[in-house]
Amino acid sequence: MSTDDSKPDYNIHVSLIARSNYRALAESGVKLQTHTFGNYTFHPSAVYPSPDAASKAVGKWDYIIVTTKALPDVSDDSALIAPLVSPGTCIVLIQNGVGVEEPYRLRFPTNPIVSGVTVISAEQISPGVIRQNRWTRLHLGPYSDSANSNDRDSGDGTTGALVPSSPSTAPTTPDPSDPDSVNEQLASSGLAHCDALGHYWTALGSIPDITVSSEIDLQLIRWHKLTINAAFNPSSVLSGGLGNADMVRDPELRRHLHGVMKEIWDAAPEILGRGFPAELAGPEKILRSTERNVGSKPSMLLDWEGGRRMELEVILGNPVRLGRRRGVELQRMGTLYALLKSAQDVRDGRRARL
Repeated sequence: MSTDDSKPDYNIHVSLIARSNYRALAESGVKLQTHTFGNYTFHPSAVYPSPDAASKAVGKWDYIIVTTKALPDVSDDSALIAPLVSPGTCIVLIQNGVGVEEPYRLRFPTNPIVSGVTVISAEQISPGVIRQNRWTRLHLGPYSDSANSNDRDSGDGTTGALVPSSPSTAPTTPDPSDPDSVNEQLASSGLAHCDALGHYWTALGSIPDITVSSEIDLQLIRWHKLTINAAFNPSSVLSGGLGNADMVRDPELRRHLHGVMKEIWDAAPEILGRGFPAELAGPEKILRSTERNVGSKPSMLLDWEGGRRMELEVILGNPVRLGRRRGVELQRMGTLYALLKSAQDVRDGRRARL
């Protein structure tokens, strides 16, 4: 993106909504230290302190890109972005876990939704300063509602960044009076938006590793990432603060981690009606790769150490509940969820009030 706000690259205007780092971004932009693209400063078209402020400044947005931690037990972010959403606005969810799309689909039944899974090693080392260590991998797929339905034949089918509307990118809005065709229209519209975003970020933005997938394939990729997040994140907290490589090198913990991963690997195809693609790494390959990830602390451990709420619901709770609805019991994940939820409630003083 151009640092000249009046002449952005390719006429794409991107604004940001920020909270704790709002002042730093408004004053100095986003300072990026990257392994892939070098060091540079991104100056957004505007920075807003809240969705309300952004909605008053711009009447219609093409895209709302949500990249917050997914904490449905703390707040409903679909309600938070509601002032920004107009007919045809595409909502892009780049968040961890499974089931993150459902609140947005319920609140915005006719808006296209793009679901995104990212693999990136990056951190905000100070307000407005982002360091990328490795990877920029991003998978995109449409989300209608077929990933949560019993019909598996439709598989082809910061708060975040904002892109204001322009006539050339105005999407088609499904007709809510025709419920039989809404999902099909949403999937088609979502896929078109995936292709558009992929073009922006690859052909125009020089990011090489962005993949567009069908709806069910994208959900399988979400569950595949869950084999990492649901195994390592909770276990790092319950093991007393061990990092990923340390856990893998401990024989008993390695056995435990493999068990959690294998449980997800076996359950996801039953829940989604399709097996994992052959190119996705299995549990043992993930464990071998993690042996080299020395010094890494999972995000859930960092949140626990910082006294913050953890992404328990989307990483553990939602998969367990979704499995039960499908008649699939995720026993290991259910145990991790019960123990960590109780520990978090005790730490936050909620257990005493029950």
